[in-house]
Amino acid sequence: MSLISSLRGSLESTGPDWADIAIGGITLRVSIPSSAVETLGGAGSPVRLYTSMQVREDSITLYGFHTADARQTFETLIRVRGIGPSVALSILSIFTPETLAAAVDAGDVKGFTVVPGIGQKTAGRILLELKGKLDFDWDAPSAATAPDADALDALAALGYSLAEAREALSAVPREDAASVEDKVRLALQQLAGA
Repeated sequence: MSLISSLRGSLESTGPDWADIAIGGITLRVSIPSSAVETLGGAGSPVRLYTSMQVREDSITLYGFHTADARQTFETLIRVRGIGPSVALSILSIFTPETLAAAVDAGDVKGFTVVPGIGQKTAGRILLELKGKLDFDWDAPSAATAPDADALDALAALGYSLAEAREALSAVPREDAASVEDKVRLALQQLAGA
């Protein structure tokens, strides 16, 4: 159980994977998934994050998430052998808790290899150790909603960030995207319209 389980304050500034939140005269730096940075709004915006405080020998770090499920997923991930908070945050920058659960249920090793620092061996270990541990209160989506690694790779090769690519792919109607090429084409249309 974390000493600080959530925080509510005003956004001061953000970086690639952190946010400074002002709370009653104190500013806390919170590490967050890179995909969450753009959703926080501008300076002065009210922010509420569910947090996990991790104490290490040489540091105390506060990790923040938009939902309690994301925080619980993070805490489950860091219990996997070889997965520290930084890698867990990278995983949650690409997957939502729901799509992560779907990828685990589907045994989608390739889906995990788009996460920086995760190869086939680590992906296999994550799948093995998380099996049956991501059953939260939502209805797990079908495996078809798990990130499509080939489409993500193609969009990343075209210069889009993983967060942009993931968001565009999630907006593509599944019935219209039978192949990787269809997914990429439709995702590019989404990105062009943004």
